[in-house]
Amino acid sequence: MPRFSPAPAEPIIERYEGISSDNTNVIVIYMEQTTADMALALMFADDEPPRIVHWGKGLPASGRDRTMIGVYDALKPQRVSGALDETPWPSILPTQAESWLGSPRIVVRRGGTELFCAFTVVGIDTADDDGVASATVVMRDDEQGVSVAWTVEIEPGGLVRQRARIADLGPTTGMTADAAVDPPLEVGGIELGFPVPETASEILTTTGHHLRERSPQRQPFTIGRFEKNSLAGRPDFDASLLLVAGTPGFGFEHGEAYAVHIGWSGNSCLSAERTPHTTGVIGGGELLAGGEITLSGEAGDTYTTPWVYGSYGDGLNEIAARFHHHLRSLHPNLSARPRPVILNTWEAVYFNQNYDTLAALADKAAEIGVERFVVDDGWFGSRRDDTSGLGDWGIARSVWPDGPKSLKALAAHVHGLGMEFGLWFEPEMANPDSDVARAHPDWILAPTPNRMPMEGRNQQVLDLTNPDAAEYILGGIDGLIDELGIDYIKWDHNKLVTEAASPTHGYRPAVHAQTEAVYGIWRTLGKRHPGLEIESCSSGGGRVDLGILEYADRIWASDCVDPVERADIQRHTSLLVPPEMIGAHVGASPAHSTGRATTQTMRMAMAFLGHFGVEWNLLEQPQEALDELAEWIAEYKKHREWFAVDTMVHADSANPSVRLDGVVKPDRSAAIYRFTQLSTSATYPVAPMHVPGLDPARNYLLQPVPVNVDISAISNGQTALGWWNKDGIVLSGAQLASYGLRMPSLNPANAVLFWAIEV
Repeated sequence: MPRFSPAPAEPIIERYEGISSDNTNVIVIYMEQTTADMALALMFADDEPPRIVHWGKGLPASGRDRTMIGVYDALKPQRVSGALDETPWPSILPTQAESWLGSPRIVVRRGGTELFCAFTVVGIDTADDDGVASATVVMRDDEQGVSVAWTVEIEPGGLVRQRARIADLGPTTGMTADAAVDPPLEVGGIELGFPVPETASEILTTTGHHLRERSPQRQPFTIGRFEKNSLAGRPDFDASLLLVAGTPGFGFEHGEAYAVHIGWSGNSCLSAERTPHTTGVIGGGELLAGGEITLSGEAGDTYTTPWVYGSYGDGLNEIAARFHHHLRSLHPNLSARPRPVILNTWEAVYFNQNYDTLAALADKAAEIGVERFVVDDGWFGSRRDDTSGLGDWGIARSVWPDGPKSLKALAAHVHGLGMEFGLWFEPEMANPDSDVARAHPDWILAPTPNRMPMEGRNQQVLDLTNPDAAEYILGGIDGLIDELGIDYIKWDHNKLVTEAASPTHGYRPAVHAQTEAVYGIWRTLGKRHPGLEIESCSSGGGRVDLGILEYADRIWASDCVDPVERADIQRHTSLLVPPEMIGAHVGASPAHSTGRATTQTMRMAMAFLGHFGVEWNLLEQPQEALDELAEWIAEYKKHREWFAVDTMVHADSANPSVRLDGVVKPDRSAAIYRFTQLSTSATYPVAPMHVPGLDPARNYLLQPVPVNVDISAISNGQTALGWWNKDGIVLSGAQLASYGLRMPSLNPANAVLFWAIEV
């Protein structure tokens, strides 16, 4: 498990030059982040595009001047029968000119005619910017008039990312009869990738649907192509946050593995491909519709791909730690300011909002230690249900009249209780039955002037590429932030973005520009209102990616609050997102989404290792339940500051009925773990489980976290587990990681917390 130093990173960037055995001029750029033990090497042969010849742990410094040049002879494939004169050896953007016969990685056209590019390198630059090591390579095909500036970075935490910028130079050698009327360059798609070794022969992705996001699936990485496409204008529930290729059976704790992620909130593709002549390549990029990106050829008119991220590790825990380091560096407020405990009103009252009810709910929330009170859908326009009013961002006077029972009065009441005030918006959508849709039908994304896309949840999508529509949304939110003193926005996105063409721009496909417009609004709100936090919600976990997370302080992992379902939803969401950014709420029993009844202990334990919140009508609960919830909230507050810097770990187990998840302090002096019994188990009692993440050379005291849990009530009366008491047991980190620890025998759908403290 990598341990990332808090000291400023001092990356290594080295350049080596030499001659290969066949007299090829070889240049190697070697970049390493020593604190993260991660390195990347690029090899240039003559003026050909570079190849990634190393991605993994750092290489020995001794003799690197010789060994780096040797990679050309070591890795260049020999010519094979029945093929072209050169056997494919994929560059960072392979084309048929270098014998690549896999799926096209760069698709560009002029006047509908596809171009076959052959790039030559014209510039190589390296830089160390605030501890981020980078290389930028400029490549051109002057005959076709296409330029590519490709950049790769290796961050202090060891995460690698790459992107490319495409420019239209105009054809220069008679590609068209009349240079004055050369058609512009259309970009049909750019797919970037990372090579992986042959031993990475198994693929892990996730699938899912509403209320069941992030369900893992595995398959062999065979010859051919596997891809996961997102075509709903957002990543969506079925999106795989990561595509991971690794040694067969790799898990959270073990197995060399390589992961990729597309940092983009629009349409995208994750892919894994292997041909008979090459090792595997994993990567992806934005999916573009025809005519979506057309370059004018004027200076500065370029298309830049999303960042394609790569994370390497010995097991998924190490891979996830690199993504977490990246996001925490973007959001220093997560550790500088303890994550406020949230109450969201949705499952408490749904659309049944009024001052008296929500003020009373706020009173109860403050009593149990809630610090942020969020009013969900239903406060605006004619929005008494989901059929009308969406898009009319004026306070509903029928519900919130001016005066002492106004929404402004509620916000003041919440602030007076010492809590922050949050408000729900769904700015990208509108009900057809709304004032904004009636007044501005031209503000709706549609494929033709006479046909609308299929509705979803009685909604259509506003065209935020229209400057007037974008200003309407920005102005409405901006004014309410000032009027109500909004501290927090829950930004929802419920409609699948289909047939997305912009009336403003001649009914051209608009998902790319729409996504950029959303980012622009978030950036503006952040600049105008320092300290404002925004949660990304999309019918739950439909928009979770490093594009939106550049701006979002929190994501809503799923609309399903059932803790049994949440066990794996949150676990696999945490492969990308650190726990303090994953909203996890204590809800009702039976759960509104599944009808499953669970103990309050289970519901609180599942929320404990995320950004703790409540989505429950506290006005209907007995005082005993509120007191118990208050105790857990108080315990959460004792640990949340270091939760925001901890390493999250998950244990592997052959038993599909159990889960062990934890957060470990950066110095490994302490950790908190959650053991969950999802269902009855074939082994009874459950076999000892690995407890990962601790220092094998240190000793630790293992004890239950001191919250009021009557374990006999959730274990069918069985309390004989020897160490489960206030005295606990002392074991070494090596023992815990190898043979493990026996967990309590729990009834199905129950969980308990315990900690490990160095002694």
